[in-house]
Amino acid sequence: QVQLVESGGGLVQAGGSLRLSCAASGRTFSNYAMGWFRQAPGKEREFVADISWSGGSTHYADSVKGRFTISRDNAKNTVYLQMNSLKPEETGVYYCAATTLFGAGLYEYDYWGQGTQVTVSS
Repeated sequence: QVQLVESGGGLVQAGGSLRLSCAASGRTFSNYAMGWFRQAPGKEREFVADISWSGGSTHYADSVKGRFTISRDNAKNTVYLQMNSLKPEETGVYYCAATTLFGAGLYEYDYWGQGTQVTVSS
């Protein structure tokens, strides 16, 4: 089992920044690729970014490329999502998730956090 706890969400004005953190416990963190997803009210959960086991490779949704940065610190069992130039339409609950398959689809993630709310005001 892997337990994931997100933090760092909050209310920010459009154009602002937030840094989300996801602390992992349980099994060996470096054995898992990690992803960030988000879900807006009334919409399906969507992929934001993922990062490989060592942190050497990443993927981003087209909508966040150049503005968001995913990173991880395996010594601290933590994955981060730095979000810059936030837009109101990016309001939603942000989830981190763990999988053994880098580049996995949403349904291939094995463990999920409870989510953290991000609200971007216009």
